[in-house]
Amino acid sequence: MTTETAKPLDETVDDDRRNFIHIATGAFAAGGGALFAWALVDQWNPAADTRAASSLDVDVSKVPLGGEIRILIGGKPFFVRHRTAAEISAAESVNMALLPDPETDAERLRPKADGTLVPSILVTSGACTHLGCVPVGPAQGNTGDFGGWYCPCHGSHYDTSGRIRKGPAPSNLPVPNYRWVSDSVINISL
Repeated sequence: MTTETAKPLDETVDDDRRNFIHIATGAFAAGGGALFAWALVDQWNPAADTRAASSLDVDVSKVPLGGEIRILIGGKPFFVRHRTAAEISAAESVNMALLPDPETDAERLRPKADGTLVPSILVTSGACTHLGCVPVGPAQGNTGDFGGWYCPCHGSHYDTSGRIRKGPAPSNLPVPNYRWVSDSVINISL
């Protein structure tokens, strides 16, 4: 061996320094891997414009008593109905044993922030639970046999609470996710 390539015999290895370099390198690699994984998973989330198109604020004070508005959110129809006292009374007086999909009228309402229910405002999906047709209602002059909605495609009849009463539909008109933003505005989201 030549003297240029030989290690001096009195050289010591600094274990603390070596361990620090290994730990720092491992931590840096783990952090980079975590950031890469987060970016990979985050790209699966819907874009902001898609999220914005999947919810809508609705001013229910603009819906006339006894009337309804029909809205589309993300291409799906929804009904917002301002029910009369007679419609609310009819919905509350139904014998639950007669319903194919028993659900009280109160169960189909969402509470305000203070916990109170607003029985005059009913929000439902606007797609029949049989095959997805859009039922007609009081605004179109046909309420079916129970004063609510009627699906002309296959003859399903819904009452004033959107519950199935007659016909091939297997379940009630679904109540979407909605929350009261104020006393007169609701936010409906998919």
